[in-house]
Amino acid sequence: MPKDVILTPEGLTNLKAELEELTTIRRREVAQRIREAREFGDISENAEYDDAKNEQAMLEARIASLEEKLRSATVIDASSITNEVVGVGSIVHVKDESGKSVKYTIVGSAEASPAEMKLSNESPVGKALLGHKRGEQVTISTPKGQRKLKITKIDIAK
Repeated sequence: MPKDVILTPEGLTNLKAELEELTTIRRREVAQRIREAREFGDISENAEYDDAKNEQAMLEARIASLEEKLRSATVIDASSITNEVVGVGSIVHVKDESGKSVKYTIVGSAEASPAEMKLSNESPVGKALLGHKRGEQVTISTPKGQRKLKITKIDIAK
């Protein structure tokens, strides 16, 4: 049973755009590579053909994965997001014990990208911040021990 995928409106748009590119442009490119590789002759010993077929299999797996995510997606209603309480779609400004300020966007797991400071609502930090208000201090259990974050501001992601 697939679990529900929580998406922001931006995340939904991004997944649809990626699916569109994969099903149109990338499928054609891979099919062309397979055609060209067949022209080299015997496909039983053709590395180009094997490589193109592997790429096709990975592409089709990614397309199936995206289609499944979109089928089971629940899109967050932008009007339900407030700057009062942290929820999916919130941009949370926090300060750690050393006084360092960080800004996280809380998103569903399908959109998570720690490099872009987009944390999943299922991640330890994301889960700990959910439901809290500005000014509250949150304690997070990490492999390195307890970490305290103070919520300084909550914005609404666009």
